[in-house]
Amino acid sequence: MVFHIKTYNAIAEEGLQKFEGAEYQVNQSESPDALLIRSQNLHDIEIPDSVLAVGRAGAGVNNIPVEEYTEKGVVVFNTPGANANAVKELVLANLFMSARPILNGAAWTRTLATDDPNVEAVVEAEKKRFVGTELQDKKLGVIGLGAIGAMVANDAYRLGMNVVGYDPYVSVDTAWNISSRVKRALTIEEVLATSDYLTIHIPLMSQTKHIINAEKLALVKEGATLLNFSRGELVDNQAVLQAIEAGKLNQYITDFAAPELIATKNVLVLPHLGASTLEAEVNCAKMAARTLKYYLETGNIKRSVNFPTVDMNFQAPFRLSLIHRNVPSMVGTMTIELANQGINIVNMINRSKGEYAYTLIDLEDISTEQLARIVEKLESVEEIISVRTIENQVVYA
Repeated sequence: MVFHIKTYNAIAEEGLQKFEGAEYQVNQSESPDALLIRSQNLHDIEIPDSVLAVGRAGAGVNNIPVEEYTEKGVVVFNTPGANANAVKELVLANLFMSARPILNGAAWTRTLATDDPNVEAVVEAEKKRFVGTELQDKKLGVIGLGAIGAMVANDAYRLGMNVVGYDPYVSVDTAWNISSRVKRALTIEEVLATSDYLTIHIPLMSQTKHIINAEKLALVKEGATLLNFSRGELVDNQAVLQAIEAGKLNQYITDFAAPELIATKNVLVLPHLGASTLEAEVNCAKMAARTLKYYLETGNIKRSVNFPTVDMNFQAPFRLSLIHRNVPSMVGTMTIELANQGINIVNMINRSKGEYAYTLIDLEDISTEQLARIVEKLESVEEIISVRTIENQVVYA
């Protein structure tokens, strides 16, 4: 079995190396089994019916039509946490720059005459123009305590800041990694009203779009600074500009360019630098490649945004991978069809996520004809979206 991978964008070589070997070919087929992308916008691309999965070397998936792919039975993976350190460091750097006018001071210094013998005296006389403040003892509000938010919260506390975080969906694993000295807020309103600095680290979904809007900004502590290194659409830009003009917000720092923000006073726009480190690109590419390989070779799903996590030891000769609607009696329908064909089930697992579900069924050694018959039977069931057969190469190695 040869799996074909198609890549978009420049994928780090360390990630592509995961596909070395006779079992994989990269960019050699117009009918790939999987796509590996970074920022490529797939909304306007008609992907081949052969595609089983898409791996996004990054956390956000707003460049992927996830709902459409789910209906087609295409599993979408991302790489949460792989670029967390890169984003965390950029957030901390911008916290420092928001407290101290470092960029303005450096830009002013570059305007000085290089042949002026009194340049040191000029600098000493004018440095009062760039007086800042200190982060120590200031309060940082972290909205979203996932991989990045938790790291920002922990390191900001170590810098001497008072940190309060809000996340109603924080996972158990993340909770263990958050310092006990980071105060947990019960509402987002508490964070907004009490923080000198606010930083957002939540995914973009229909319910989180413009989560920072005029209503929320009315609650913000006077003179606060807002940082957005998550997704541009989480913030209503017009509401932010009005809050800055009214003096409610002191600064807005974002990694997402928009025409209305560029060259606007008290707004700093960066060119989407969050994950732009060599280390982050490598980490994301390697994680995405490993995830795709694991799914293609075993049917197991980890780090998917549209299907449940399913991880079952593959210790049988054959495996069925079924994507289907989450409706009653589906498991019974599958097992009855297998029983009618006289096929014994070695192991199975079923998990659901919203309107869809995923089932793995391990089978004893059967003939090619039997396997083809059961696949045909299962594919004829209206609620089953896709059926894939996987041969366990390890069994025969």
